Amino acid sequence: MKKLTSSEFRQMFLDFFKDHGHMIMPSASLIPQDDPTLLWINSGVATMKKYFDGSVVPKNHRITSSQKSIRTNDIENVGKTARHQTFFEMLGNFSVGDYFRDEAIPWAWEFLTSPKWLGLPKEKLYCTVYPKDVDSQRVWEKAGMPADHIVKLEDNFWDIGEGPCGPDTEIFYDRGQENNDVAEDDPENFPGGENARYLEIWNIVFSQYNHLPNGKYVDQPHKNIDTGMGLERVLSILQDAPTNFETDLFLPIIHATEEMTDGKKYGENKEDTTAFKIIADHVRAVSFAIADGALPSNSGRGYVLRRLIRRADLNGQRLGIKGAFLYKLVPVVGKIMQSHYPEVMDQRGFIENVIQNEEERFQATLDTGLTLLDDLIDKAKKSDDKTISGKDAFKMFDTYGFPYELTFESAQDAGLKVDKKGFDAEMQAQKERARKARGALQSMGRQDVTLMNIKDKSVFERDTYEEPHAKLLDIVVDDKLVDKADGEHATLVFDKTPFYAERGGQVADHGNIYDQDGELVAKVTDVQHAPNDQNLHFVDLILPMEKGKEYVLKIDKERREGLRHSHSATHLLHAALRQVLGEHTHQAGSLVDPDYLRFDFTAMEPMTPREIKSVEELVNQKIWEAIDVKTTITTPEEGEKMGALALFDGKYGHKVRVVQMGDFSSEFCGGTHCSNTNQIGIFKIISESAVGAGMRRIEAVTSKKAYEYLANRSSLLDDIQADVKATKPNNIIDKIDSLESDLHDCQKQVEALTKQINQAKAGQIFDDVKQAGDLTVIATVADVNGMNDLRELADNWKSGNKSDVLVLAAENDGKANMIISLGQKALDKGLKAGDLIKKAAPIFGGGGGGRPNMAQAGGKKPEGLNDAIKAVIEEISKN
Repeated sequence: MKKLTSSEFRQMFLDFFKDHGHMIMPSASLIPQDDPTLLWINSGVATMKKYFDGSVVPKNHRITSSQKSIRTNDIENVGKTARHQTFFEMLGNFSVGDYFRDEAIPWAWEFLTSPKWLGLPKEKLYCTVYPKDVDSQRVWEKAGMPADHIVKLEDNFWDIGEGPCGPDTEIFYDRGQENNDVAEDDPENFPGGENARYLEIWNIVFSQYNHLPNGKYVDQPHKNIDTGMGLERVLSILQDAPTNFETDLFLPIIHATEEMTDGKKYGENKEDTTAFKIIADHVRAVSFAIADGALPSNSGRGYVLRRLIRRADLNGQRLGIKGAFLYKLVPVVGKIMQSHYPEVMDQRGFIENVIQNEEERFQATLDTGLTLLDDLIDKAKKSDDKTISGKDAFKMFDTYGFPYELTFESAQDAGLKVDKKGFDAEMQAQKERARKARGALQSMGRQDVTLMNIKDKSVFERDTYEEPHAKLLDIVVDDKLVDKADGEHATLVFDKTPFYAERGGQVADHGNIYDQDGELVAKVTDVQHAPNDQNLHFVDLILPMEKGKEYVLKIDKERREGLRHSHSATHLLHAALRQVLGEHTHQAGSLVDPDYLRFDFTAMEPMTPREIKSVEELVNQKIWEAIDVKTTITTPEEGEKMGALALFDGKYGHKVRVVQMGDFSSEFCGGTHCSNTNQIGIFKIISESAVGAGMRRIEAVTSKKAYEYLANRSSLLDDIQADVKATKPNNIIDKIDSLESDLHDCQKQVEALTKQINQAKAGQIFDDVKQAGDLTVIATVADVNGMNDLRELADNWKSGNKSDVLVLAAENDGKANMIISLGQKALDKGLKAGDLIKKAAPIFGGGGGGRPNMAQAGGKKPEGLNDAIKAVIEEISKN
């Protein structure tokens, strides 16, 4: 068995399958692209869905990858078991309708056992198969697996309820009974059982059936292979590590953490060892997630990051580490992974800043929160049901930033429970509902055999608005290939077309189709990519169309021009944002429309007015510099060397287009562009706003739309100039300042007069003193204008020692207000203003609270104020 580093092992796996004709797919971002069913990329196959469901046909039907992944369904187990991690790498080889079990199994055996590759002892390997899958058992035995090392298990059938499914085979490594956590005669002590002896290292799924909604299983038109090998698990074998955490992926992080403690060492005791593991795992996860554009927040992915950072900080405190520390481990993570994943070191400063800011926010409330949590645990221990209430758990989250899971784990460690239902009711937490909704959608989808089988070559003619001789190759109506379309709608493939198919944020061209006599036969309403990358024209038919005939295709020229302007401006905007905000700025989505452009990007804070102005000026400067837009057809690797930005989500083929605008902007892009930036004319940002946690959106217009926008603003300015009677536009601000100053003076006069009126009213109000028990009370509905006036009267009452209790109410614009203030005598008798206001407020349709000596409330039923005052006086009389 070879002793390999993590980098050597990862590369060996990829090299093996490259030698067997596979295309190496770069790891996709942890943030799913165009897949609402996933919160994170959680496996290698998650990035292959578009190939397996047939929506895209890959350039090479054999693919291999090392995919970074995050799974968060059992965070609480991280650190407590040998194998659980939130962040991990999944090695995989995939066949999209190419080879099947006769190749997949022998290759797995070869890679695992050949001295050229891993060279694992054959006697240590076992596998499980589905009992009815006799073919897999046959192939395993032929490859060299002893028959008595093959275990039949009913669980070996991969099925998520609907969509592609099939039998699978799992490969196990025998670590020996000395590593086991069950007795030798335990019924679970077998490959596939619940034990620590037989370590699952590889799973091969034979996706040969389609599970229909009616429950039936039918053969897949194209059978696929999907495999997953846990890099960390196999590495623990190669490095003879008891758990994943003793490998070279984790130990440097653990040792760096040790240096921050007061002398604690990994492995000395169970509790500290668990804390070290949690910190090492979580800093890997958050470093890579932030590098891919996720940011901490209170929902979705951001909630996961916030939870991981805070959980790591709590464990740091248990190890005696004071203050923010997790961010200091980012460069350790980056150096470990740099050979295959340079993004962490490339964005080190930004990642450290995000984590440190989040840590410091948490540290500010951590001590108070932990004290409160200890109090809640003590309180729950004394209760009959040994449960922390949902309301208390929510207070921990809402006030002190403790995710529910941290409260739950602390309660669990103390032998207590938490009222999860009560917490959900308080928080209205959508997290669980969203998870279930995603789970119901995780099918790979149905393969559209009709579209997948269209293999005719179709050429997109990028630089023309019209194709006079386009031959109609394929007609699809109601998901069937036909020779003639004579209904209302059809989908068409031509041998050549000027129509751009929607991709990369740019919407599709629209236009018309004519016959050779110039008569309109169809309107093109949308264009999408077929699985084999032809442009699919969705049309509304006017006249019948026939396969094999030639037609004239004309795109809407004005729409295309608007798209070119918007798309080229989008590239300039992206480059300007990275220059002004920093290269850590990630594109999170875009829309290129003929009338405007939209650009989403990751950001911790809103852009300042100065930043918005700087970006806008920079884009316009590049427009006015009249930079030629250069397009180069090259390979993805050469494109990277040219400095082109790309989102490596697997959508790039052997050849790519690199669009360059001087040395300012260079991106992979298949869209339509201007030939020179000066064609954009002008660029104007019309809004910058939040679209979600850690994500901002810029909307902008160009060319004619920018002129129209600015012309409307100019017209509005003219109207304002006329209204404020400014002689020149430059005098408008002075005029407004003068009007505001006059208004301020008037308001001060009104306030002074109101104060005099209130003082006069106070004399009348304070003369009417009632007796309630042995306390004196002033209680009335005052003729004043709301809560501000009531507070002023209460201040006068305090300074004059007019009575023991003051209860004042007011009605203003259909709303009710009340204020209660208590003197020392009333406080000495145990009365609390907050308790009194809570009794009164519901009577006038409101709610409120306050301190023992003063409280206030507002409501919607002023007709109930007198009854509320009576209720307060009755309550006072009881004391």
